[in-house]
Amino acid sequence: MVRIIAEAGVNHNGSLDLAKRLIDVAAEAGADFVKFQTFKAENLVTKDAAKAEYQKKNIGDGDDSQLGMLKKLELSEDDHLELMRYCEERGIRFLSTAFDLESIDFLHSLGLKIWKIPSGEITNYPFLRKIAQFNEEVIMSTGMCDADDVRAAMNALADNGQDLDKVTLLHCTTQYPTPMSDVNLKAMCALKDFAEHVGYSDHTPGIEIPVAAVALGADVIEKHFTLSRDMPGPDHKASLEPAELAAMVNAIRNVEQALGDGEKHVADAETGNRAVARKSIVASRKISKGEVLSDENLTAKRPGTGISPMRWNDVCGTKAIRDFEIDEQIEV
Repeated sequence: MVRIIAEAGVNHNGSLDLAKRLIDVAAEAGADFVKFQTFKAENLVTKDAAKAEYQKKNIGDGDDSQLGMLKKLELSEDDHLELMRYCEERGIRFLSTAFDLESIDFLHSLGLKIWKIPSGEITNYPFLRKIAQFNEEVIMSTGMCDADDVRAAMNALADNGQDLDKVTLLHCTTQYPTPMSDVNLKAMCALKDFAEHVGYSDHTPGIEIPVAAVALGADVIEKHFTLSRDMPGPDHKASLEPAELAAMVNAIRNVEQALGDGEKHVADAETGNRAVARKSIVASRKISKGEVLSDENLTAKRPGTGISPMRWNDVCGTKAIRDFEIDEQIEV
């Protein structure tokens, strides 16, 4: 079953109340996980680090550095405990992405058993080394990567104790929002050169690309969501609103069910239609007993309750065993 991660990220804007409302939305949509971000801003960026262009566009440049922006978006340790408790109450699993070594230790202390490695940390060897030491499940996004980057990250994990069978690689394009022309969704399938399990972390507008990823074999789908794209903050504009998240989950479940077992067989739903839609060999005109059956006096018409037209050559050349009226099914 495809696992769906509803990415709340920092769309709580630093508010515990908003974070809980995001959990409500994810649970009601039917997502498997709701995921936040865990970081200490001072451990994540230098004091002079500039905002990304999409961040400047979405929230303005102003006087805030990236550090100033991120400080406003931190969740406290107590917030994490409360959100985990609330997720349990709402029947949805809690996840969070660590962005620094201290945050990895903190999430480990909370008992998390699934590690989400974001695209920005895939070239951070100390970060990969620390997560690998747990040898637990890893879901790693590959935005901004080429094949060599992915290979190097997988080698770093393996060299430090990570069982690579526990790693799922997510194809991703790190742009918010991602233009359709930059999705390159088929690259998700190429990730199977490095890991058995692959998926897709989506930043496109709408829901069609993650649904398409499921049709291509994604095991995990991750998608940002928000209460409203009109809210201030860096990621809201590239996120789904509540009704859209629910629609995405429903579409994924439908596609997942529709994929089936991959074997060509008669579906239960169509069994009763075979006799209605298929044809039988019938008389195209009156036929007398003993007359030779041929293309001249036979045709194929519905329903398919008689001799199949696929036996045409068996029937032609034989003699009519009795008189047949026009449209009457032939017997031999």
